[in-house]
Amino acid sequence: MCRMRKLLPFATLLCLSALLAACNTGGVYNDVPIDTSAGSSTNIASLTAVIESNPSDAHAYSTRGIAYGKAGKLDQAVEDFNRALQLDPQSYQTYANRALVYRRLDRNDLAVADYTRAINIKPDYDVAYVGRGNIYRQQGNFSAALADFNSVISRDSSDARAFYNRGLIFQAQNQNNRAIEDFATAIGLNPKAAAPYTARGIAYIAVNDPTAAFSDLSMAVNLDRNSAIAWANRGLALEMLGNQKDARRNYSKAITLDNSNKLAREGIGRVGQS
Repeated sequence: MCRMRKLLPFATLLCLSALLAACNTGGVYNDVPIDTSAGSSTNIASLTAVIESNPSDAHAYSTRGIAYGKAGKLDQAVEDFNRALQLDPQSYQTYANRALVYRRLDRNDLAVADYTRAINIKPDYDVAYVGRGNIYRQQGNFSAALADFNSVISRDSSDARAFYNRGLIFQAQNQNNRAIEDFATAIGLNPKAAAPYTARGIAYIAVNDPTAAFSDLSMAVNLDRNSAIAWANRGLALEMLGNQKDARRNYSKAITLDNSNKLAREGIGRVGQS
């Protein structure tokens, strides 16, 4: 265990940086996942017919833009949102939807501008605060991100993402007990999301509570069997608990899912190959 305590700060930093990257892709917290049903050619053709029959319908353009976005056709999505906003420049939802597409295009400057426009139109629009705050968090602008998440939370919000993302900031600042509280709130609001369990499990590792970490990370892998980050950190928790055999299995599973997972590879190096 003493050896593990020496390894812990470095290991925790590794898994935290991996978590922060992973939280931006896939899973419950991905705002615009590919949706083959909503983005199907049949659905888009139907929406196109609506637009052709009423070319001044801003809502129709916005709806087709969402369908294009869910189909992964991001340029067409932007074009439709642009047209919708020309027809209805006060549509804060359309600004937020276009911001989501800009985020996927890695145009965070444009996404922030759109979220801000949405907030200017509707100052209590939590979706825009969470979206903008998440960009600020990813950019390391923690003070601006906290201001956005706190704004949402102060309105007694039930938006789990605000607590989850604020928890990630506290975690990055090594305020792990505060992070654990926010992750717990996020879990209470959305118990079917894997990411907060993973994040809280990592925070428990950071405060040297591998038993609690193992419990959370077990829940995380049950909810998302393909999360290499959860499997690797579960392996670390098991290693801290002295269970090298199961730690090895978890590290191996993580490597199977993501051959570049450094935490798992270093863990295998410590506990040995099967």
